[in-house]
Amino acid sequence: MAALGFVLVVLLAAFVWVGVSLPLSRSLEPLPSPAVVLLDAQGKPFARRGAYKEAPVVVADLPAYVPDAFIAIEDRRFRHHFGLDLWGMGRAAAVNIKAGEAREGASTITQQLAKNAFLSNERTLRRKAQEAVIAIWLELRLSKDEILARYLSSIYFGDGVYGLGAASRHYFGRPPETLTLGQAAILAGMVNAPSRLDPVDNPKAAAARANLVLADMVETKAITPQQAAAAHGARARAVRASLPVGGYFADWVSPQIADAFETARYGEVKVPTTLDGRLQRRAEQAVNRALAKSGGRLKAGQAALVAMRPDGKVVAMVGGRSYAASQFNRAVQAKRQPGSAFKLFVYLAALRDGARTDMRVVGDPITIGGWTPKNYEGGAGTDLTLRDAFAQSNNVIAARIWQTAGGEAVVQAARDLGITSPLKATDASLSLGTAETTLLELTSAYAAVASGHTPVAPYGRPRPAGQAPPPSQALDPAQRAALYELLGAVVEEGTGRAARTGQLTYGKTGTTQDHRDALFVGFTGDLVVGVWVGNDDHSPMNGVTGGGLPAQIWRDFVGSGLKAGLIARDRAPVPRAAPPSEDDEVGRDIDRAVDGIPRWLKRLFGG
Repeated sequence: MAALGFVLVVLLAAFVWVGVSLPLSRSLEPLPSPAVVLLDAQGKPFARRGAYKEAPVVVADLPAYVPDAFIAIEDRRFRHHFGLDLWGMGRAAAVNIKAGEAREGASTITQQLAKNAFLSNERTLRRKAQEAVIAIWLELRLSKDEILARYLSSIYFGDGVYGLGAASRHYFGRPPETLTLGQAAILAGMVNAPSRLDPVDNPKAAAARANLVLADMVETKAITPQQAAAAHGARARAVRASLPVGGYFADWVSPQIADAFETARYGEVKVPTTLDGRLQRRAEQAVNRALAKSGGRLKAGQAALVAMRPDGKVVAMVGGRSYAASQFNRAVQAKRQPGSAFKLFVYLAALRDGARTDMRVVGDPITIGGWTPKNYEGGAGTDLTLRDAFAQSNNVIAARIWQTAGGEAVVQAARDLGITSPLKATDASLSLGTAETTLLELTSAYAAVASGHTPVAPYGRPRPAGQAPPPSQALDPAQRAALYELLGAVVEEGTGRAARTGQLTYGKTGTTQDHRDALFVGFTGDLVVGVWVGNDDHSPMNGVTGGGLPAQIWRDFVGSGLKAGLIARDRAPVPRAAPPSEDDEVGRDIDRAVDGIPRWLKRLFGG
């Protein structure tokens, strides 16, 4: 008696624990991450993320053969047991003992509901005991139809689809209340192995299983043999568009759409994005063409591209040569050296310090803290104007400008244009772009020059109508005009000539040591584009420079967009600085006369 009393106390405690800790409605609740369909700027879906679930079904609203199909194949004695099928458990045990292995199970529909809604999939005696207790508790609290409705509304049907409502729409394009007998048999048969019995991918296996369901329904007298024969041959088709789960842009934009779930309960949430499908296709084509054409000759294994409007609206993104092969987004996640593309900030610091584009700078070799920069082509000693030095990407002069303007000023210029990556102001090699950043971050900085406002925050979800853009500051008009002149000289007569588009184009090349990274970042019309080429293992390429393969990808992509009318043609006038005053001309003559004199001495002459 004492032992029986102890068992009863334990069972009572278990039922109290179940009643207190497990919410009865859990199986009817929407999924924590509902299905999201991402739409491009033209309203076309391009990716689907999350699982798909529709509102719960009501058994009384379904044709009788729909629940009967699931009962026949999954749990024939569902209407008669109390949550556990003792006869079935005994029969399964006998079969397994005879076979010497676990071949059959005896899990009831109620137990499956208990497992799916409240427990994990671990195979332990503890979990099976919990499952049994919860199943009995469910039978005591709910009617058979209520249990069946919760079961049908939560089971998995493969392809990211949960519940009968979602499955009937996904595979047959109709609500569950209008399913035919053959269609119901196909869905009931899938529950055992949703992937292997997928009726779209494996129609023969699904049909064979559906025929078994119909045979079981005849045995249980749910239907007649004639009805079963007439139901053979039902076919399924994926009604929802087949969309990839991910993609470089889809992965990047997903954190920005979290609030789309706030009002969503069931079904699919359609979320518009800034992606321009037309430009995206052209971006992928330009990258693939270039990498395929270069082959192994250039030893360039990867490329990335990001395109945005001057306000930061991202319209195209390629994170690598194949998303299927690697989901690592080299446009967003890869931290690489920008090389001479970083000189934009060095020269901005000089302009803020009073320099002008026609000011000549001494080209003699320079050593800063034991570091002696060298030009890519070799040689030194040629004095150049800021314009020519920038266009030719002269390293010696860039280092000299860094020394004159000051490392702190260079870092501040980069910060003002939106660079947030770590920068070391005391490292003179920073002037040649040795600090790592991402292509997206660097392209956003160039967008600040194009827009005249800084910083530019890249975004992938359209801003609601009437929402003010993030706070920003206007670039000094004269400094912006000077940057336009410098960037234009790169394309017209400097290292970026391969990026010419037939209209005013501005940009900067970048190549790192041993050709490990090559970049071209620039803008024309109303589009700002950054291109990177390199290898994931940082191995050197075969002579690839920013003015080579990256500039060619840039021109191919932008040229295609211009021809299609997707990029404005000389939409905005080139910023122009005000004509110099007479005092400015005098100051310029003084600058020419004292080139090479230390900075503090030049200022004595008004420089």
